[in-house]
Amino acid sequence: MKFTAQDFGKLPDGSVAKLFNFESTHGMKLKITNYGGIIVSIETPDRFGNSDEITAGFPNLEQYLKGHPHFGVIVGRYANRIANGRFMIFGKEYSLPINNGPNHLHGGNNGFHTKLWNYDFFQNEHKAVLKLSYISLHNEEGYPGNLKVSVIYTVTDNNEILITYLAKTDAHTHVNLTSHCYFNLNGFKHKIYDHSLWLNSSHLIEVNENQIPTGEIIPCVNTPFNFSSPSSLGERINIIPNGIDHCFALNQPRDLTKPAALLSHEPSGRTLKVYCTQPGIQVYTGNSLDGSFTGHNQSVYKQHYAICLETQHYPDSPNHCNFPSTLLTPGETYLHETKMVFGVDS
Repeated sequence: MKFTAQDFGKLPDGSVAKLFNFESTHGMKLKITNYGGIIVSIETPDRFGNSDEITAGFPNLEQYLKGHPHFGVIVGRYANRIANGRFMIFGKEYSLPINNGPNHLHGGNNGFHTKLWNYDFFQNEHKAVLKLSYISLHNEEGYPGNLKVSVIYTVTDNNEILITYLAKTDAHTHVNLTSHCYFNLNGFKHKIYDHSLWLNSSHLIEVNENQIPTGEIIPCVNTPFNFSSPSSLGERINIIPNGIDHCFALNQPRDLTKPAALLSHEPSGRTLKVYCTQPGIQVYTGNSLDGSFTGHNQSVYKQHYAICLETQHYPDSPNHCNFPSTLLTPGETYLHETKMVFGVDS
């Protein structure tokens, strides 16, 4: 495992963001910055040994600072949507910024994806570990409690990225963290229609016209959302209006022993297995990408040119008592893990 660090650029306040470079003995190259905890770049080989960029992002900090659709970021305090930007804790209502129609999305416009995280790292022969840490102060983006957060990236020579999320609070608050990578296993040469997707899921979180859960968890069988066997994304996107942007309830086990998702690209042989300890996975097929962002290798990110597989709790969980709870109490430790394994089918 090769590991290096360099300056990535300056923020408006003069502070310097770092870029951490990982290179495995099996051909994966990874770049992460402590600005927003962003996974900037992932390059992996295909079955012929040719490497391509497979995640959306930018080669410089300046483009990230101009704003973007959460390419590769750590999302927090709360991934996904909260209806009307409001929730109650023990009878007290908290109001959050509205930044997605009538909803609060991804921790607000000034969420964790805009913060410069502290960092520490170490490496040995076969892996490298980058630990990012941040203290979210009480009432930041409307959330109660001082929240101490750590996100640990462990990168191995087996082309694995393990992400460990940890948090502690001094007051009751809601926490739901995720990584928001956009993947295209064909190297962004064309749309993701030639990918197939399998999910360890038999149920879907039903949502209304504002992408807010109705409270119902519905079966996927006999619907276009049934990915219990590998299914063509192109075929499904063509019959789902606007594409997929839905949270799937994951079957047991919710741990790192069985994949939650398998994304495959037969022409190149590239595969991505996602494991997690979270109850859900948000599948988003880049429906809002409109060609206004140009990134690595001058790739233009157009509609359906990428897919996100966001391991997380269900949307709007603070307002649904029948969903797994996202409430973190003082003395408890928020702990979740996600593992991404990049492979090649022969």
